[in-house]
Amino acid sequence: MKQLSLFLLALLTYTLSVAQSDLPQVKIKALSGSEILFSTLASSNDTALIVSFWATWCIPCITELETINDQLEERQQITPFKLIAVSVDDTRSAARVPSFVKGRGWNFPIYFDTNSDLKRALNINDIPHILIIKNGKIIYQHTGYVPGNEEELFEAISKQ
Repeated sequence: MKQLSLFLLALLTYTLSVAQSDLPQVKIKALSGSEILFSTLASSNDTALIVSFWATWCIPCITELETINDQLEERQQITPFKLIAVSVDDTRSAARVPSFVKGRGWNFPIYFDTNSDLKRALNINDIPHILIIKNGKIIYQHTGYVPGNEEELFEAISKQ
């Protein structure tokens, strides 16, 4: 009986870990207003994708994205990758996102997850939250930001 319980526990753990590595079929909205399935956006096999979950009211999120943006071109020449930022601002504060992004000069795609559907589907509880996705699988995650975390991120991306 004990062996059966251990087998079932191992099977459940494996199933949950496989289920979490699949990308959710959730639509997110681009700044242009068009919608796209996140799984489609993140399923490219050619390069890794960094996904940053952020909000206009989140100072650590903005600091992290500013730091990454400052190094983006140089880092992409070393190791090709794509970067997108997914705003989790609610419907009230989402209207500020386009002018906020334009004012910052961010040159990477911005998407909206105003109902937090994607955030919930990925079991993300706090922001800033960074994912690295390669071949349709999440291969790295990090929550929070302190100066220097971008080095850990770029090191993880360089190993891909």
